[in-house]
Amino acid sequence: MITILKLFIRAALWLFCAEINTKNKYLLKTSGPLLIIANHPNSFLDAIIIGSRYNRRIHFLARGDVFTKKLHRFLLGLLNMIPVYRLREGKQFLHLNEYAFIESARLLKNNEAVLIFIEGTCLNTNQLQPFKKGTTRILQACNAKNLFPQIHLAGIAYNNFKGIGKRVNLCLDTFTQDKPIITANDRVDFNNQVFSKLSALILPTAHTPKIKKNALYYLNLPFYHFVYTFVDKKTKGTVFFDSVLFSVLFFLYPIYLMLIISLLQFISIPQPIIFGTLGLLFLLRNQTMSIT
Repeated sequence: MITILKLFIRAALWLFCAEINTKNKYLLKTSGPLLIIANHPNSFLDAIIIGSRYNRRIHFLARGDVFTKKLHRFLLGLLNMIPVYRLREGKQFLHLNEYAFIESARLLKNNEAVLIFIEGTCLNTNQLQPFKKGTTRILQACNAKNLFPQIHLAGIAYNNFKGIGKRVNLCLDTFTQDKPIITANDRVDFNNQVFSKLSALILPTAHTPKIKKNALYYLNLPFYHFVYTFVDKKTKGTVFFDSVLFSVLFFLYPIYLMLIISLLQFISIPQPIIFGTLGLLFLLRNQTMSIT
């Protein structure tokens, strides 16, 4: 199920982003216990992009307030997400973080991959923020059991944080833990080393994709304008615009295409012409979003 979903997500990202550049792609095939440490500039879209690049299942640590409803908790669990709570969500939830750290260590012991956003918060900026304790607590739990997972640093940067046609740079690199994490000083030393190296991997571009007004543009314009306006109102004043926009488009865009196909069939246009034309438009997608 996850493999099939990842294929659909990759296709959706191909349409949503003008370009996703990945540096050190060979790391995406890494096997064995793996802790991926990333910055967090664009809410759930960060996890979607990073997770979709790797050729394996990725477990994510995600902000706990989105798990408050049973249905949300169930669905997010299916997507391999683990809740982690911050003080702003309420002191009564902080004790649940112990589960997140223990579960992450258990997954790593079982040769799984875990992605954590080390800043512990999301701001729509490519500037790295101060680190929280979650990453070192996971590693401390692992090191106590003589487990030293492979560590990847993932620096992700965007040229904009609102809407389709964005250019994304994802820079991966390895990080070697030089000593076990036992004391508070060990945690500080680890974070300082990661901060220095991760900062160098965040490489935003000033290039702005231009949306060309061709047939594919006009085909999607009414639907996209409606969804964009709706999501903008619902996420006003938050960092969730891009991730919510992507999610809504991911689920509703296929329905929109089916409605168009049904309308064209209703006016007696042959199916081979309909699907051939749509296929050609999507093959020419790179001429709709060009990098300048």
